[in-house]
Amino acid sequence: MKRARLPMLAVLPVTVVSLVVAAPFVIGDHPLQWSSGSLMPHLVLDGSEPTHPAGSKSGTGTAAASENTEVAKVDKEWKKGMPQWGVQLYWEDNPEHSLEYVEKQARLHANYLVGLHANAVSVSFPFFTGTKSSTKVTGGAKTPTPERLARILAIFHEAGLRTTVRPLMDETSLDIADGNWRGNIAPSDRDAWFASYEKFLTPYLKAAQGEKAATFVIGTELNSMEGDKRWDALVDRAEKEFTGEVAYDANWDNYVSGPISMPVSHLGIDAYFPVKVDDDAPVDTLVDGWDKWLDKKATGTLPKITVAEAGIGAMNGAYHSPGNFYTKRAVNLRVQANWYTAVCRVVQERKMSGVYWWSIYFDDDPNDKPDDKVASRLDFAGRSLSEKAIKSCFTSDYAGPGTDTAS
Repeated sequence: MKRARLPMLAVLPVTVVSLVVAAPFVIGDHPLQWSSGSLMPHLVLDGSEPTHPAGSKSGTGTAAASENTEVAKVDKEWKKGMPQWGVQLYWEDNPEHSLEYVEKQARLHANYLVGLHANAVSVSFPFFTGTKSSTKVTGGAKTPTPERLARILAIFHEAGLRTTVRPLMDETSLDIADGNWRGNIAPSDRDAWFASYEKFLTPYLKAAQGEKAATFVIGTELNSMEGDKRWDALVDRAEKEFTGEVAYDANWDNYVSGPISMPVSHLGIDAYFPVKVDDDAPVDTLVDGWDKWLDKKATGTLPKITVAEAGIGAMNGAYHSPGNFYTKRAVNLRVQANWYTAVCRVVQERKMSGVYWWSIYFDDDPNDKPDDKVASRLDFAGRSLSEKAIKSCFTSDYAGPGTDTAS
């Protein structure tokens, strides 16, 4: 039987779509300033530009690996129907780092995630293209090899963590200051682009299969490429290499403005919904803000949807632009912690599949407190209020969407 395109929800009236997409521009302070989860990203000049999406605490990628060789075990291993309580781990590899270093960092992160009571981890890593119209997709010096990826997946499985493999197009060559980003690429030859993309993905699909990863994300935030018929053949071939779940992670703006037509088994959202409220807004108000955005697409439960990315800066004014990791306003730990609490409530009340917090940088030590002079405000590891909110979420009594997701 031919695989259905998921999810095929009703298209909104043109007037509503226009309001949804245009609203952030009309009201000002729109979320145009970040990389992952952005609408039209550009550099922000009132804070230091990080060299990678997550914003390393150290900014150098030289954090010492933990000497701890033991790997803790999760409280309860994930099974189908349970919520995915996870973190996005962003890995820009350094080929000069030894495999021993990589393995020690993986153990360090596994133990930290177990300490948060997580049951899942998503490994995001960069791949590269040229200009907006390029037809070639490649790995680069910062792209981990399939062999090194397989090694850290094995360590995470040793800890009992559910694993997702998530290649993420790097935007450094796309002239983001001029409004270009991964969501508006326009390959001059789409046949060539898809052929190149398949060639790049295949070794990683094999690595994911070899280490029994649960999910492989075939694409992330590729707005302009969604709905292309060429995805059918690419996903068919991917499913011959990988027997787990093949997913697609949509950017929040495209998710709310119309149907996401992709031939995959599961849909994630990189969810950076702006909520125009003051810094002292209660959690209930933040939940209402998220629900208003989600209701523009579909009301009620969303068991087929995972929040693939959620995060916010621990700073004043962050509710207006939650994915902005360039700007560095005054630190406000309560803003970040309350946002995490609200998002977790939304996941539970809408019976979603789970949430992955953005993010931890692979070369960092998550046990260190962020250095607010250099670190991204989106960093949560080492912030005690945020960690407390995450632990409360991950130890909640939410049983998950269940295995019957027909609703």
